Amino acid sequence: MLTISVHKTLTELSDLLSQLSNDDYTYPCEELSSSTIGEHTRHIIELFQCLLNQYGSGTINYDNRLRDYGIQTNTNKAQMAIAAIIYSMPKPNKNLVLQQVIDEIEVTIESNFHRELLYNLEHCIHHQALIKVAVLQLKHLQIDENFGVARSTIEYRKQCVQ
Repeated sequence: MLTISVHKTLTELSDLLSQLSNDDYTYPCEELSSSTIGEHTRHIIELFQCLLNQYGSGTINYDNRLRDYGIQTNTNKAQMAIAAIIYSMPKPNKNLVLQQVIDEIEVTIESNFHRELLYNLEHCIHHQALIKVAVLQLKHLQIDENFGVARSTIEYRKQCVQ
């Protein structure tokens, strides 16, 4: 079920990218401190890449990402990266160690693949909400009303309608 939700969320992002020109994708949004849709998309992609690329080692460090400028400037490259994530995402759950340096102190936390996949899903939705702020300025785009909305919020809204 979790991989289905991640697949759906990443597909929504890829579908949005298919509507954007590279100029739209790289245009600074004043409401987002002049960040771009491309920067937020790259950040989403690279955290998923960290999880999948470091899965084999058993140690995940989200600070060790590529920061690929091409992903944040080229919608086609971003879509290809998303497709690669979706393709390689189905993996068995296993124990992992999350590693990060916080205030010059290395921290390690026990985790597992499904927990980190859920983290990446929630992180993705959070950044999609930010992307939505920039997209709303581009009147020619069609965007799903639930783009950038947490799954729990969508379910809650459904219950309220009944």
